[in-house]
Amino acid sequence: MRGDLVGSMVEVDDVAVAFRDGRSTTTVLDGLSLHVERDEVVCLLGPSGCGKSTLLRCLAGLRAPDRGEVRLRGEPVRGVPDGLGVVFQDYGRSLLPWSTVARNVEFGLAADLDRSTRRARTEEALEAVGLADAAGRRPGQLSGGMQQRVAIARALARRPDLLLMDEPFASVDALTRADLEDLLVRVRREYAMTVVLVTHDIDESIYLADRVVVLSPRPAAVVADLAVGLPRERDQIATRESEVFVHLRAQAAELLRSGLSRSGAHHGHPGVGERGERGPVVGVGDDPGDGVQREHLER
Repeated sequence: MRGDLVGSMVEVDDVAVAFRDGRSTTTVLDGLSLHVERDEVVCLLGPSGCGKSTLLRCLAGLRAPDRGEVRLRGEPVRGVPDGLGVVFQDYGRSLLPWSTVARNVEFGLAADLDRSTRRARTEEALEAVGLADAAGRRPGQLSGGMQQRVAIARALARRPDLLLMDEPFASVDALTRADLEDLLVRVRREYAMTVVLVTHDIDESIYLADRVVVLSPRPAAVVADLAVGLPRERDQIATRESEVFVHLRAQAAELLRSGLSRSGAHHGHPGVGERGERGPVVGVGDDPGDGVQREHLER
């Protein structure tokens, strides 16, 4: 456990980002500001295409804002910062199919670490995600949920104090998603991490977060900053049936719907997720800049 869990981890100050394609310009962020305290779990909740993933890339140092500043631990972000772990939605593109699970996890570690340290961190991370027995297998021999556990283990092996997650559970079935959500609750506590997670699933955001930052349609602006107020020990049944959860779910849904209505969209927008009998409603391809190269974060 770390002892430096007081103060701001992330500060976003008046950030603007636009993508240009020939004569057209698409503004995805325009004057957005927010902060994340150390040891917090903050979910960025917004409709598909609003700029959530672009904001996450700015936090990761993969995309410099056109205006404004991003600071981590009080320092301006200039390139990919140290002490950072990242987990993407598409585990199929994140993992090396020809390498073993252990090698995939070790791949994220700095080359200047000695071999015994790399091995110890790899074993520790695989144990943390429940895959100690799968170290010698290859990604293609694993289920989708297990592959995403490998991606999470790769991030944990770096022992980050900040974990960024871009819709990490959107590509798995509902039961696996619940298991992965509970895994995140546990490893966040064990590794004493600050977590910023992008999602457009309302239930997921409330279940995982200390705060839910609701974003408007593109260009993203902060519509509301909701304090969740639930005990940090979460339970898939009891937590979701609590009055606090039900109230926050309705509040977040109304905020998203009102934002979509003002933007000219309709309430059935596929990027706004409310879980029903058929599981979560999800969308793919959050931002115009979704094709950014990911390997920069995985080394």
